[in-house]
Amino acid sequence: MRPGIDSVRAVRRVLNHLVHSAWHWLERMGDIGPDSRLAEGFGAFGAGSCLAFPLATVFGTEQIHVGRDTLIGKYSTLSVGYGPGQSVLPERALVIGDRCVIGARACITAHESIEIADDVWFGQDVFVSDASHGYQDPDQPIGRQFGEHQPVRIGPGSWIGHGAMILPGTTIGRNVVVAAGSVVRGAVPDHTVVGGVPARMIRQYDETQGWLPARPTAV
Repeated sequence: MRPGIDSVRAVRRVLNHLVHSAWHWLERMGDIGPDSRLAEGFGAFGAGSCLAFPLATVFGTEQIHVGRDTLIGKYSTLSVGYGPGQSVLPERALVIGDRCVIGARACITAHESIEIADDVWFGQDVFVSDASHGYQDPDQPIGRQFGEHQPVRIGPGSWIGHGAMILPGTTIGRNVVVAAGSVVRGAVPDHTVVGGVPARMIRQYDETQGWLPARPTAV
């Protein structure tokens, strides 16, 4: 009886190895780099950049501009507009700068303008959008009501923690830390740390006084 069990285990071991080897090969071959056919459909796709495979949802690529040496993780969504085939879209609706790291499963949905500056790093599962649903008519389904487009800016050198949500109309300054799980809306000054729901200032760096304590007001 034992030899038969050992044989089954040996076969499973080989098949397991083959499956994982094949999957790793698919991931390497499926990555979108600047020389790939899919990258040619982007507004710009800089040298040394990579959009990792597998993807989640990617459309509106002609309006998406990716800088140099930027890594966008697996299962990410990059979209411009409300759906594939939308005819009128801003030329530079979604701009991601140089040397950025966008963690796995990020969802960045632009309708008018999202700008992510150079050297910005995202954790995983970060959500960024410049529009949401409206609620002007209480008798209509919420999903059929579109909200106002409000540009989003994320300044250079900033870190956006795991699971953070950057809502329409947000401007994040230079070298800002957004704590994991935070929900941010409004203006965040340079060299600050914010966190919470809604995000509040935890501390801010001052050139003359160093790190200052938290302020009581919401961001």
